[in-house]
Amino acid sequence: KQWYQRRVAITAGGPQHLITQLQHVSSCTTFTAPTPLQEAVAGGFNHERSIAHTEDAYFKWLPAKLEDNCRKLAEAFRSVGMIPVWPDGGYFMLVDTSPMGWDFTEVKSGRYYDVDCVKWLTREFKLATIPISVFYGEANRHLSAKYIRVCCAKSDETIDKACSIISQLKKSK
Repeated sequence: KQWYQRRVAITAGGPQHLITQLQHVSSCTTFTAPTPLQEAVAGGFNHERSIAHTEDAYFKWLPAKLEDNCRKLAEAFRSVGMIPVWPDGGYFMLVDTSPMGWDFTEVKSGRYYDVDCVKWLTREFKLATIPISVFYGEANRHLSAKYIRVCCAKSDETIDKACSIISQLKKSK
């Protein structure tokens, strides 16, 4: 087994004949920018510059679209008793699930509440969310125990479907 490491954080292990080829590819791609990609990006920026002060501009459309999607999701979560945490920007919103009173202790998975919660939401309701505790170190993981993360960068159809699913969620008795 041969190891190869470059300062650009590429580490690989494997048979010498593959590592030799990887070295060649790595050395070429480090100093190469694909011309068609450069052309495409330049074309996109030129187009955006020509419509920059219109509502069709991507950099105006995207924040407005994300805000609208976050608003719809926040209203849906709020309507069933959860507490959305309004983002200042980005593609995601946090939601506090603690008012629902859900209990996953019977699962005995050894995982944090949010991991069991998102697995349950996916399995039982087909609602894909993201656990927050995975972004924390062990010492602080408890800080996010009852929060889930939802993506607002989705199509209208997906957002509407998610809102419909959320409206079916019930608090524990």
